[in-house]
Amino acid sequence: MDIQHFERISAFVEARLRPLFDAETGSDHGFGMDDTSRALRALLNTVRAAAAVRGVAAGRDDADPATRAVVDQALEHNWDVLRGVARNWEDHPDFLKEFKRHAWELDADSPAPAA
Repeated sequence: MDIQHFERISAFVEARLRPLFDAETGSDHGFGMDDTSRALRALLNTVRAAAAVRGVAAGRDDADPATRAVVDQALEHNWDVLRGVARNWEDHPDFLKEFKRHAWELDADSPAPAA
């Protein structure tokens, strides 16, 4: 698994969410205290938190085996969160097949091509 996978999937999801906060699209959500605004903020914050793995992944190669196993579990969990969110837009033309793959199916030695 590669950081670039996380960057691509989070960029894809954020591109779907950003217009929901944009007043130019007629949205009055995102910044209020209504339930829709709270849900949008919660989803956006979840995506951003799950995508923030650069620091975790950075120490993986030098970690002892026990720590590496924990890092791998954390990366797999965060990927699963992002994958679950992204699959809501599976029919979108910018959706990449890699967004459907499980973490263990992503080959770290050969990163997926850039979108």
